[in-house]
Amino acid sequence: MMKKLQESVVLRLGREVKQGQDSGMMTYDECHTHDVARLRASASSGEDVRHGTATVRPRMEDEPDGPPEDEKKSGPAPEVERHLFEQRKVLIFGGVNDRMARDITGRLLALAGESDRPIDVYVNSPGGHVESGDTIHDMIRFVDSVAPVNIIGTGWVASAGALIFAAGRPERRLCLPNTRFLLHQPMGGVRGPATDIDIEAREIIKMRERLNRLFARETGQPYEKVARDTDRNYWMSAKEAVEYGLVGRIISSAADLEQA
Repeated sequence: MMKKLQESVVLRLGREVKQGQDSGMMTYDECHTHDVARLRASASSGEDVRHGTATVRPRMEDEPDGPPEDEKKSGPAPEVERHLFEQRKVLIFGGVNDRMARDITGRLLALAGESDRPIDVYVNSPGGHVESGDTIHDMIRFVDSVAPVNIIGTGWVASAGALIFAAGRPERRLCLPNTRFLLHQPMGGVRGPATDIDIEAREIIKMRERLNRLFARETGQPYEKVARDTDRNYWMSAKEAVEYGLVGRIISSAADLEQA
């Protein structure tokens, strides 16, 4: 009896596969190959795919989740790390992600607990995850109530990196002469049921409005101007960033920093 049932199931599945091939439908193997390709494409685009539910990881720049493997092994040596901590200096270099947010949060809290002397935060970043940028932004504000924080831009301060930079007090937002700044709207990939996609799309729009208001408040620019500027990539030189209100002062030496 069981053997006949198994044979019946096998025959039925065989007919369904044959019908699928004749009608142009994908077979199981083809579906599997398609799903693997879709998941790989989603992973490479930053999407988070979970059983058909619309999910999104908003970013402010299309950058990797973290530095390449060779860069992960080339961080400051322990001796350098010790000297940086003793001198109360924090480096925010590379893509903004959860790992960076946790590391910077720990450093800031440790420094604030050790002394109320100023902390120097150096930023050179292409951007990354909005929420991770929010975490670092809020933590700088949190720690600044205990120990003043100087934000020094160098290289490029782009996207979520600019969000972090804007955490400093206007007079303590500094940059080196050749620093470039980039403001733009957040972006993210999403897939899933239409209703969930609509929810996530509205969340990204709300996030964009929140960030525009934050930059308007920190720069003194009208909200409408910031909204227009960030609708596309808005690049600024160090001098232009000062005129925009994002940077308080351009410095070129350690002595200039001591005046902050």
